[in-house]
Amino acid sequence: MKKSIKYFIIAIRIALGLLFVYAGIQKFNKAPAEKPASEEQSVVEKQLPENVVKIKALIGGMKQTGYFWPMLGIAEIVCGVLLLSQVLALLGAVMLVPLTLNIFLFELFLGGGNITEIFIHGLYLLGNLLILAYGYSRLKMAFLTIESSNKK
Repeated sequence: MKKSIKYFIIAIRIALGLLFVYAGIQKFNKAPAEKPASEEQSVVEKQLPENVVKIKALIGGMKQTGYFWPMLGIAEIVCGVLLLSQVLALLGAVMLVPLTLNIFLFELFLGGGNITEIFIHGLYLLGNLLILAYGYSRLKMAFLTIESSNKK
């Protein structure tokens, strides 16, 4: 049983690692050049759902800073590589918690209520938390200190 859990955790590490390396690389791909907006396009854009407008504003803001979008890509690549390394996978999982939590909350609040997408992004977060739970004994040593009982 312990061996099957270990292999399951390794599979989660590899899957999340590949996913985040790919997603990080995609942050550096240039978007296709947009065609000049015609009147029909501007009418369609005015009729976009509110959540799509918010998504465009959020991602557009991150891209317009000039540093945040590439930094996010680098963070995703680093975390993905750490997960793939298996040796430093626990460090990668700790670093990945804010990213997976943000991805899940982004989908939950801005995704338009697509249950499938919410479920998939929830699996990213759950997988990351399972990696942390599996390595809890090592994390406990790093983050929790035991006070000496010989205090005076």
